[in-house]
Amino acid sequence: MGLTVHGSPYSTCSLRVFTALAEKGVEADLRTLDFATAEHKQPEFLKLQPFGKVPVLEDDGFFVFESRAIAKYIAKKYAGQGTKLMPDESDLKAYGLFEQACSIEQSYFDGPASGICFEKVFKPMKGLGATDEEVVKKHAANLDAALAVYDGILAKQKYLAGDELTLADLFHLPYGKMVKGQGFGDIFAKYPNVNKWFDGLEARESWQKVTGGK
Repeated sequence: MGLTVHGSPYSTCSLRVFTALAEKGVEADLRTLDFATAEHKQPEFLKLQPFGKVPVLEDDGFFVFESRAIAKYIAKKYAGQGTKLMPDESDLKAYGLFEQACSIEQSYFDGPASGICFEKVFKPMKGLGATDEEVVKKHAANLDAALAVYDGILAKQKYLAGDELTLADLFHLPYGKMVKGQGFGDIFAKYPNVNKWFDGLEARESWQKVTGGK
């Protein structure tokens, strides 16, 4: 049996998984959940993901959730094909820098980027009230501060974990693209190394395939 992703093409976290699959040249079936009926909160789905979030990866009766964990699982399972995506654990220093880069993304980028997207996109879409522009400003300031540090890192190396692309870089794509689409592209553009790095990520064939070039 092949892989099945329980998720949505409109889910930022699902996009992380789709991008990893595309980099590896692996096809997977997509079982799209109906958010309108809160299918992801129903008892049957909660057996797979007790927090009621997407995506979930199904692999021949084995289930794993959390998009970053799924992407790492895919990278390890298909280590011999496509883009490498993560160093071998036997290379302790390279692997340590990879995990460090993954932690940087989750600790310093994801919070402000997803916070902007929640206020500008998801909050009004879900009928949770109007966008709080003061909250948006705080998130934008935190994102700016993070990318200032990124710019220094990327002045010395091509990617966040070194000179080879890894999942740590790709994890930035879904929220990075959405943030830029909400009018915050200037935060990226003001940092030349960040801008070059992110433009390169957006231009990758895998991301173009996942997003339909949009």
